[in-house]
Amino acid sequence: MNKNIEALYQIAQKETKRIIGLMSGTSLDGLDIALCEISGSGVNTNVKLAQFETVSYSEEIKTEIRKVFAQKNIDFQHLALLNEWIGLLHAGMINDTLKKWNIPASTIDLIASHGQTVLHAPKFLHQQEKFPNATLQIGDGDHIAVKTRVITLSDFRQKHVAAGGEGAPLAVYGDYFLFGKEGENRIMLNIGGIANFTYLPAALKTEETFVTDTGTGNTLIDLFVKKYFFDKSYDKDAEIAKQGTVNQVLLENLKDNAFFKKGFPKTIGQELFNAEYVELALSKSNLTDILAPDLLATLTRFTAETIAEAIQFAIENSSYKIEDFKIYLSGGGANNPLIVQWLKELLPCSFFKSNDLGINSDAKEAILFAVLANETVAGGDFKFNSVKIPSVTMGKISFPD
Repeated sequence: MNKNIEALYQIAQKETKRIIGLMSGTSLDGLDIALCEISGSGVNTNVKLAQFETVSYSEEIKTEIRKVFAQKNIDFQHLALLNEWIGLLHAGMINDTLKKWNIPASTIDLIASHGQTVLHAPKFLHQQEKFPNATLQIGDGDHIAVKTRVITLSDFRQKHVAAGGEGAPLAVYGDYFLFGKEGENRIMLNIGGIANFTYLPAALKTEETFVTDTGTGNTLIDLFVKKYFFDKSYDKDAEIAKQGTVNQVLLENLKDNAFFKKGFPKTIGQELFNAEYVELALSKSNLTDILAPDLLATLTRFTAETIAEAIQFAIENSSYKIEDFKIYLSGGGANNPLIVQWLKELLPCSFFKSNDLGINSDAKEAILFAVLANETVAGGDFKFNSVKIPSVTMGKISFPD
């Protein structure tokens, strides 16, 4: 037996595995590194977060990624170079963080790398009949494995697409395994660059469970903060938006898109929600000039309303009552007090953070990819009785040599 296959077999037999989950989202903030201790699999999965760190991206890294991110026309050579470069950068960040934690890489069983998304193109968006759904994450897994000397799983989203999905969101797998609770209706709401939620009704029937994007989360807010305030990368504590007034005409034009009329599940990215999207809405609203605080207040309200309306639609079309649901928040938007305030005003639900379930809300997405890696190596027996959730194992495996 090949020594790498034998090593993987031995890892699969372990009662508890030490898996590093990596997440770098569309907000380009940096790389989330979550060291997880995982036992069991499927609905019997148990996770302990041993360490967590976010390594910020430098402006140089952000600039290089933005040259290809969510764009149709790019320098193809630059994309190929970035694939290798991001893999090496992520590996270096892992090695440096392990040294900081005083943890030898030899004690880590697996790395689960989401990679850096550079394009997300569901068929709804690209509208080319002969082509399927598509998504692309870069940061080559072989480079991570070789430089860290740890078996690495990466490129998780491709199997989801191959099985008929759109490649996102993948949170439903970990959310169902870790957070599904019989007798309690839960919404696991993640507000990152794009907002999404997993619908977990109390009966825990997989045919009722699903995950969907709702639209923009922090993407447009962050984009226009950077445009108007060169010394800021996001609206900390919604300080700017709180000074503004929501423009109702602009808000309605922002919401006037076929994406919001699509059924669930659905996915989207900055390929739609970008500067041009807002400029078009401003033009339709006959707004040639708008104060930055008013624009940011409106964009923040746009995020809150589209999330709330999606959750309302999901519950109203079920046999459950909306007031019986508990919403658990995670992602950067969970720290935006204005988004949270408006969600609480719009939805008659109880609100919590995933921290209340024992999972750091900032680390949640990285943890979920560690769970996916655990399923690929040691699980995969659980079947979702739902055409909306492909029952597949995900992730390509890269060996250190």
